[in-house]
Amino acid sequence: MPEKKRVLLIDDHAVVRAGCRMLLEGWGGLEVVEAASASEALRLMSEVAPALVLLDLNLPDGTGLDLIAPLLALDSGVRILVFSMHEDAAHATRAMERGAHGYVTKSDDPETIVEAAATVLGGAPYLSRPVAQKLALAGVGGMSRHPLAGLTRRERAVFDLFGQGKTLSEIAAQLDVSYKTVANTCSQLKTRLHVSNSAELMRLAIENGR
Repeated sequence: MPEKKRVLLIDDHAVVRAGCRMLLEGWGGLEVVEAASASEALRLMSEVAPALVLLDLNLPDGTGLDLIAPLLALDSGVRILVFSMHEDAAHATRAMERGAHGYVTKSDDPETIVEAAATVLGGAPYLSRPVAQKLALAGVGGMSRHPLAGLTRRERAVFDLFGQGKTLSEIAAQLDVSYKTVANTCSQLKTRLHVSNSAELMRLAIENGR
């Protein structure tokens, strides 16, 4: 029997956590671990090693937006799906720019939450339909955005250093991260920027470096 993938569910409302746990574990193949605060979530990250984080933006000891970067710093491969009461384009844009891989709202139906979790776990981004429509109307969704606008701070730092001709080892040393982290970030950059190899990534980095 295949091992279940773990989901770290971060929300300060016990009723919401119970409902999400029932929904996701009922879908099958997932094991849900709960955290009620940002500090608890950071403590559990290394213990749980989740494949997916389901993240509320309103937490008692901080904001979910500010938690995205620390979560990715602990595990650059974890997938982050924001699950928020905020349905406006601004919150969704900020979440995606900080590194979230998907955004759904608490008013979405259960099928949408499950679909979003499956999509994000599968490696693709996901926006619930109302949020995607608002992003499009705001002129910040899809192809209307510059492809570099959605990079996280780490991705942008690696991108810029790569364009300066630095090797992966040199980038790792300068950013004080592991070689594996830099290599994984480069792979993510190729996917995000739709380039197929390192030469194309370097050309793009040289043309758009800062």
